[in-house]
Amino acid sequence: MEIIPAIDLLGGKVVRLYKGDFNQVTEYSDSPVDVASRYNSAGIKSLHVVDLDGARTGNPAHLAEITEITSTVGMAVQVGGGIRQIEQARAIIAAGAERVVVGSTAAAEPDTVIGWFGELGPDAIVVGVDVNIEGDQDPIVKTHGWTESSGQTLWALMDQYMDAGARNFLCTDISRDGTLEGPNMELYAECTRRYPKASVIASGGLSSAAEFPALQATGVTGVVTGKALLDGRLTIAEIEQFLQNG
Repeated sequence: MEIIPAIDLLGGKVVRLYKGDFNQVTEYSDSPVDVASRYNSAGIKSLHVVDLDGARTGNPAHLAEITEITSTVGMAVQVGGGIRQIEQARAIIAAGAERVVVGSTAAAEPDTVIGWFGELGPDAIVVGVDVNIEGDQDPIVKTHGWTESSGQTLWALMDQYMDAGARNFLCTDISRDGTLEGPNMELYAECTRRYPKASVIASGGLSSAAEFPALQATGVTGVVTGKALLDGRLTIAEIEQFLQNG
């Protein structure tokens, strides 16, 4: 299981939102490349970048920061936020990103995104599925910065993409994101049980390194960590120790 630090960008700064609320913003740094360099110098290989301005407006706004990170730091970067046209995906890959994370458009227009596989290849696309779970009901995929419902269940959407050759999914439980309440282990275990050939990356709620073994046991291939690492509840040294022992 890979540990992937997240850098969420808003107005060029590294921030975190609480449960996706743009009115509850914590700023951490005004230099994304410095944050990325710190992770890279510790031996962490991959980075997850979220363009929050892009997620809100549908217009990716941080190509300069992405280019700086990929050209000077040299990590494997995946980028999400506001990617709704193939031209935007091309621009992000041209900026040096290895993969683009497509969320709102992937849920609203799956046939469109599946069509991108022909040019970009399925390995260059991560299907971002941000879910809301009410009681015992199936997870519902949310879109547009988590402000709208797609009306589709997680399972129906993953069925469609798996049938089309997709393999990479980033699954976020919105209710856990930024809360440090712990990941939704049941959700991720169900994802990998239903789709054993999928590469599922978990996101949302990680609070400490103590949760790594249980997450790994669910079968996910990676976990994105944002707030816990930025707040110091999870340390780079703990990540290194887990990776060495894994």
